[in-house]
Formats: sequence, C-alpha cells, structure tokens
Amino acid sequence: MRRRSHAGDGDQAEVNMTPMLDIVFILLIFFIVTATFLQEQGVDMRPPPPSQEPPQANSDPVILVQVNDQNRVFVNQEATSAERVIAAVSRIRAENPQSAVLIEAADQAKHGTIVAIWDELRSNEIPVSIQRAEN
Repeated sequence: MRRRSHAGDGDQAEVNMTPMLDIVFILLIFFIVTATFLQEQGVDMRPPPPSQEPPQANSDPVILVQVNDQNRVFVNQEATSAERVIAAVSRIRAENPQSAVLIEAADQAKHGTIVAIWDELRSNEIPVSIQRAEN
C-alpha cells in the first residue's frame, strides 16, 4: 500500500486578531467619550441655620420629637417607639390641628430612624422640620 503524503497537514488556518482588537478599542473610546456622568443627589443632613426672627406669640405649640444618641424616641418628653410616633403626634394634633413637628436628632442617632419618622409624618401631611440636638 502506498501512503499519500499531504503537504498541507502542518499548516493550520489562523485568524488575525488585530482588526478585531482595533474595533474593540475604537468602541471603548466611543463609549467613554459619549457616556454621561451623573452626579448623585443626596439628602443634606445638615440643619439650616437658626432663624433670627423671634417666634410669633399666637402660634400653635410645636410638637417636639427627639431622637437621642441611643436611638430612643421621645414625643414632647414622653418616651415612645419610632413606630408609635405618628399615633402620639396625631393625639397631640387633635387638640392643636395647626401644630407643626420639630424633629431634634442627636449626632449619633441612626439616620434610618430619623428618615423613617420624617417619611411617616410627611406621608400623613404633617408639617415637619428637623434640627440638630444641642449637647
């Protein structure tokens, strides 16, 4: 039997990767140049500066919600939980419907608790403001 020799057995087809890499780099540059860089907006936790105006004499009393550094919550000096703040505030607002709520938060208080109280009061259309607790 005669053996046939194939001259092309040692040659393998190769794919030239250079044009594909060029295209990938061009696409990368295109997406970097055309990408829009968004700046995330956050909630500013710093309270506004104190007002220089004297309080009005005939205004309704303010309901004070305090959150101390151990994350304990008080409504007008009475201890309560964060979940029961809306009930306590609603009970006080039944006597003075125009009363606003002032949240006084300690620096070490958890922001999640403060925001949860804030959101619950705002969702019930109760006017709310926040200030930093004086130490």
